[in-house]
Amino acid sequence: MLRTLAIRDFVIVDQLELEFSAGFTVLTGETGAGKSILIDALSLVLGGRADGSMVRESAARADISAEFALHDAARDWLQQQDLSDEGDQLILRRTIDNAGRSKGWINGIPATVSQLRDLGDLLVDIHGQHAHQSLLRSDAQRELLDSQGGLSALARDVAQRYSHWNQLRQQLQRFENDAKNLLQEKERLEWQTGELEKLQLRDGEWESIHQEHSRLAHAASLMEGVQQALAAISESDHPVLSQLNSLQQRLYKLVSFDAALRPAAEALENACIQLQESSYALNDYLQRTDLDPERLREVELRVDAIHSTARRFHVSPEQLPDELARLQSELEQMSLASDPENLRKQEQAAQQAYLEQARSLSQQREQVARSLSEAVTVAMQDLSLRGGQFAVALHACDPASYGLEQVEFLVAGHAGVQPRPLAKVASGGELARISLAISVIASSATTTPTLIFDEVDSGIGGAVAEVVGRLLKRLGQERQVLCVTHLPQVASQANQHFQVSKDQTGGRTSSQIARLDSKQRVEEIARMLGGLEITATTRKHARELLAL
Repeated sequence: MLRTLAIRDFVIVDQLELEFSAGFTVLTGETGAGKSILIDALSLVLGGRADGSMVRESAARADISAEFALHDAARDWLQQQDLSDEGDQLILRRTIDNAGRSKGWINGIPATVSQLRDLGDLLVDIHGQHAHQSLLRSDAQRELLDSQGGLSALARDVAQRYSHWNQLRQQLQRFENDAKNLLQEKERLEWQTGELEKLQLRDGEWESIHQEHSRLAHAASLMEGVQQALAAISESDHPVLSQLNSLQQRLYKLVSFDAALRPAAEALENACIQLQESSYALNDYLQRTDLDPERLREVELRVDAIHSTARRFHVSPEQLPDELARLQSELEQMSLASDPENLRKQEQAAQQAYLEQARSLSQQREQVARSLSEAVTVAMQDLSLRGGQFAVALHACDPASYGLEQVEFLVAGHAGVQPRPLAKVASGGELARISLAISVIASSATTTPTLIFDEVDSGIGGAVAEVVGRLLKRLGQERQVLCVTHLPQVASQANQHFQVSKDQTGGRTSSQIARLDSKQRVEEIARMLGGLEITATTRKHARELLAL
């Protein structure tokens, strides 16, 4: 359940913080006051698309945070993502700067937009004001049916299996169409792979043999330089080490006269020690190094072979192992593609695996289609579509990524007529009512604790509006329901009522929101009934609605 929503510098909202309760909550106000802006802000903190234009003019960034009561599904998700929970609360936050860059947090821990979106799907279900238009699309009808029946995961699995089957089918077709070229390509890959395998170049070998070659090729220079250094340090007539030792001893004698010379004497002592260590190291190097013309010839042959192969394959020497791995992978795939019998068996197995899952999906879709058809038909009777009928038709089709059938919503607006495709027969008002019925029924089937309806009641009025209000209030007994509405019949049914207004101060427009008490609700419902001129009659009518 949504507990609080805090917004700062978002569109025309300066700063506000709202507290929500369980049950049915409505937000009302004049057109353009910013009612839907609040829904947009909540959508944003739940992983919606960010845009720099959302930041309030002259502000550096927008900041939105929302606190939710934590339920089991969200807690499980946090554990899977290694994100800590804060007892029974969950805090989501998102900021956007005026360049469009955004950052997100979950309980104070940085989070990606994808994580916010995935978690948001478990917390809130938003039905937008244009949702009914999407019902005219076949893909939206299919997704709604799958979502209603909890079949979305199965549908994704079917799509993946279809993709795998289709890939193998295309490989088989390419082989049958161009078998000669494929065989030639396979022979080329076999030759290239063989050449690289003969070289037997190990990972890291090029670097080590290159260093060895450099050492062997300059062995004489290396030995001469080391011998000269040794001579200067400890083996000449006047070695540096002996001179430093003498200086160190003289300084230590002088320290007894002036302690300020001690650091210099100690530094010389350290220098002598380091110089002696260098002498030992250089002697050790000379003992381990000698001229080895035979090994040098071997290394030069190896370096030439690696260089020559790298030039033929148009890569650097250190890239040869990766090139071999790439060619081996291509050859493995090509071997599969050039073995039609094996490929055909794999294609058939992939087809069978797809068909098994697709048939299972079809069977479950049939069950969901029947229950959804019955439930929406019943709801239509209360929405001034008495005698009307709603049906979900499943038309068999060739295997596709979405399954073995196309989903089509059919409707009959009144008794005595055959249901026809929704896009062809439903008027704007009928479409809005059917969409609302489907939204309410679909929401009842989910476990999402918070449901938001953003002006989904547009296009209806009168007695139907009262029915819609009662539907949402009844739904609010099971879930938290928030509704942006312009209908007084709907607003009067709410357990909690917020009024959104627009204010201009100092040339700046800002959106304000206030929770209404019983007296203020009468005035707001009266305004919704009668417009700017509020009379005693409209107030009386408002009290009658609120008494329902």
